[in-house]
Amino acid sequence: MKVGVIGCGYWGAKHVRVLSSLPEVSLVVAIDAQAERIEPLRRMYPSALCVTSLDEVIDLIDAAIIATPPRSHGPLAKRLLAAGKHVMVEKPMTASTAEARELVAMADEAGLTLATGHTFEHNAVVKHLRDIVAAGELGKIYYLDTARLNLGLYQPDVNVVWDLAPHDISIINMVLGATPTAVSARGDRHAGTPFEDVAYVRLEYGTIDATANIHVSWLDPSKVRRVTVVGSQRMAVYDDMLDEGRLRIYDKGIQGAPLDGTVPMSYRYGGIVSPHIPMTEPLAEVDRDFVESAITGRRPAVDGRRGLAVVEVLEAAAESMATGRTVEISAATDIATDAVPA
Repeated sequence: MKVGVIGCGYWGAKHVRVLSSLPEVSLVVAIDAQAERIEPLRRMYPSALCVTSLDEVIDLIDAAIIATPPRSHGPLAKRLLAAGKHVMVEKPMTASTAEARELVAMADEAGLTLATGHTFEHNAVVKHLRDIVAAGELGKIYYLDTARLNLGLYQPDVNVVWDLAPHDISIINMVLGATPTAVSARGDRHAGTPFEDVAYVRLEYGTIDATANIHVSWLDPSKVRRVTVVGSQRMAVYDDMLDEGRLRIYDKGIQGAPLDGTVPMSYRYGGIVSPHIPMTEPLAEVDRDFVESAITGRRPAVDGRRGLAVVEVLEAAAESMATGRTVEISAATDIATDAVPA
C-alpha cells in the first residue's frame, strides 16, 4: 500500500518512521504545508515522498493517517473517504459527535477502513489489565481513577480535556468493555489561558454499575500517568511512568462488610503481584493494525466506532462544564455490539 501521513509535526513524524519500517507499505508520503517539517523527513527517509499539499498525492495514495489539529480531522477524513481512501485519525477522532457519526457511516457505506489512533488500546499493559478485569480476577469493579498530569504542553485550539482525556476515556472504555451513560465535568482556567487547563471528569457506567474519575492538568509540578482500578476482591494500579512493574495487582480490600450499614471493621492486606508483560511499541501496533486491516478488509482493533464513543464523552464533558449539570448519554455507542445511534 501507499500510505500518506497528513501533518508531520511531533506525532506525525513518528508515524512516518513506523510506516517506513512496515513491509506492507510500498511508499510513505509525508504531507505538511510547513516545509520546515518536510525537509528533515526528506533527509531521514530518502525513500519517502515529501510534499506540501494533499492535492498533489490524493490520487496516488491508498490510505492516510491524519495527525493534524483536531478541528481539521473531520473535514480531512471526509475528503479522503469520499475519494475512496482508508483512513486512520489521531485522537480525538473529530471535534463533534455529528462529524464522527458521519465518518462511520461513510466508511461503512463505502466498505473502507476507518480507524482511530488510541495508542493506549494497543498498549500491552492496558490489554493485560482489560483481560484480568474481564476474567473477574479483581471481582466486581467498583470504580476507576485516572490522573494524567504535567506542566504543559498548553494547546492553542483545545482545552485540557480534549487534549489529554481521550487517552483515559479510551482506556476506561476498553478495560470495562462498556461506554458511559452519564458524564459530569468541572474545569478551571489559570495563567490567563482561553481554555481550561485543569479539569475533573466523572463517568457513570450505569449498565455495569461502575464509575470512573479522570483528573487532567497542564498545570502540575509532576508528570503523572496513572490508572487505578478498584474491585471487590483486588485492586490494580497501572503507572506508565515506571520503567519496570508498570502494572501492580494488590490483594487488598474490605473483609466481610456488615449487612446492617455500619462501618466495616476488618480489612484484608495481602500481597502485591507485578506480572511480567512483554512490551511492544504501541504506535507500531497502531499503524500495523491499520495497514493490515485496510489490506485484508478485516475490522481494525480500534475502529471508528471506538473513536465515536470517546468523542461522545468529550462533547458531554464540554456541555457539563458549560452548564454545571450532569449530561446523560442515552444513545451512547455500544462498543461491544458496534451499534451506532442515529
